[in-house]
Amino acid sequence: MKEKLKAFGKRYFIDAMGAMALGLFASLLIGTIFGTVADLITKNTTASALLWIASCFTTVASYAKAATGMAIGVAIAYKLGAKPLVVFSCAAVGAMSNAMGAVMNGGAIAAWASTSNTVGEGIFYSAGPAGAFFAVIIAAEIGQLVAGKTKVDILVTPVVTLLVGFAASWLLCPLVSYVMYYLGVFIATATTFAPFWMGIAVSVVVGVILTLPISSAAICAMIFSASALTAAEAAGTATGLLLAGGAATVGCCAQMVGFAVMSFRVNGWGGLVSQGLGTSMLQMPNICRKPQVWIAPTLAAAVLGPFSTLLFKLECTGVSAGMGTCGMVGPIGIISTMEHSAMMWLGILVLCIVAPAVLSLLFSLLMEKLGWYSKEDLRLAD
Repeated sequence: MKEKLKAFGKRYFIDAMGAMALGLFASLLIGTIFGTVADLITKNTTASALLWIASCFTTVASYAKAATGMAIGVAIAYKLGAKPLVVFSCAAVGAMSNAMGAVMNGGAIAAWASTSNTVGEGIFYSAGPAGAFFAVIIAAEIGQLVAGKTKVDILVTPVVTLLVGFAASWLLCPLVSYVMYYLGVFIATATTFAPFWMGIAVSVVVGVILTLPISSAAICAMIFSASALTAAEAAGTATGLLLAGGAATVGCCAQMVGFAVMSFRVNGWGGLVSQGLGTSMLQMPNICRKPQVWIAPTLAAAVLGPFSTLLFKLECTGVSAGMGTCGMVGPIGIISTMEHSAMMWLGILVLCIVAPAVLSLLFSLLMEKLGWYSKEDLRLAD
């Protein structure tokens, strides 16, 4: 039973969620990067050639973002080992479930399984990547049961996969929206009234999730979504939600930059780049063997979180809040969310790069002196 539970957890909460993160990166994230670059070009030049490039980037960004649900559907189905017809059908399931949700009015569901606000009052809240995650898994697994089993497989498999995907979306997406709505309300309200403590909590929790073999990007895409921001604006707590997103970004940067710098002595430049611009998840085998190595970057996140919410007031939304310095998506997310100012640029430099490196290294050296671990405990596997 224990082995079955481990296999179940790995298949759905590690493999499938990791695939969802890749789908997000190939669509929404890369679209955000193109959109931010286009925005920077537009604001800082009048050269016609550069403006034409910015226009092209804007077009790429719009289509990449629009394909988010489809990319998630294909990525998850592929990772689950689904057959081609199931994988291709899951593109539609992903698009459907990513867009479906509920209209929330006064904290209650006013319209079930909606894809827009059709009831007048209230805020449409899509299930987003969370809805796609559950609906695609169910559709892919059921689709696999019939794939290749009949002589008219080209009809049966897509029909079954799509109908199951629709049923799963119709039943689950409004519930996912409901949960995400209240989670967003809690984080936005708590950060508004207790920015110091929430700065610590959000920075640490999201940073830890980033290093675990699950997707912080997907989780942040759900919590800090456009729907969540709309709901927070209606409640007057939008600033709190944006500040929480900034703290999440700082926590992720602390983990990635921290592990990259504190392990530089044994992993060299390759380790610095692979962890600092790739993922701190590479340290998970070392964390499992010696959990103490996780203390230094986590402490750095705890220290820097309040500086983000109270001093620099960094803001971030969506999937970028859970990416850290992976491809520099986290800082790019801050740039695309905030009004550009000297304080913003200084905050990115200090809280996302310099301070995580310095603090994590100092904490790590202290713990090595205390004999908690040695630098060899941070060596990455070949």
